[in-house]
Amino acid sequence: MPLIRLAYASEATFEAKPLEQGVEPHVARILLVSRRNNGKVGLVGGLYYGDNRFFQYLEGEEEAVRDTYQRILQDPRHRNVRTLIEEPVAERSFTNWSMKYVPASADVQAFLQKHQLPEFNPSAFDSTQCEEMIDLIRRSSQDQKLVNHDEPVRSKSPAPQTLSPGLKAGLVVAAVGLVVVLAVSATML
Repeated sequence: MPLIRLAYASEATFEAKPLEQGVEPHVARILLVSRRNNGKVGLVGGLYYGDNRFFQYLEGEEEAVRDTYQRILQDPRHRNVRTLIEEPVAERSFTNWSMKYVPASADVQAFLQKHQLPEFNPSAFDSTQCEEMIDLIRRSSQDQKLVNHDEPVRSKSPAPQTLSPGLKAGLVVAAVGLVVVLAVSATML
């Protein structure tokens, strides 16, 4: 089945609440469901939420992208949904993300300043600005300026390392400590 990419802009219908763990609670729920659903059908992409507006980018098999977009169009948390890009692609560019979330960052502020935009309003983006925003979301994984707690989409490429070096070291120390406790306990019997 052919691959397509789709970017859209929308306005949130909810009133933003204080951030919980760096993410607006309504957006966190959207991400949780998106990551689960997208992972099941092999969709990849990214989401930015700012100034009560969404910019989302999706890539995947045409049917899955269109089905997902139809659900978004029906979602009461979105209004004034506008398709910004919809076209075929040869390959995925977000291979390890079912749905990346990029939090408000200096990168987005620099993007707005560069284009002399007073607020984040992706419905007004031209094609160049859309491509820059997609690239900003894509690059965010390289400089660690994102929030993402999902597992990577399964692909034929090797699985990424899932444990950080610090976590590995902690597990090794815990294992050694457990062995020592067991050895001492065995000598007491």
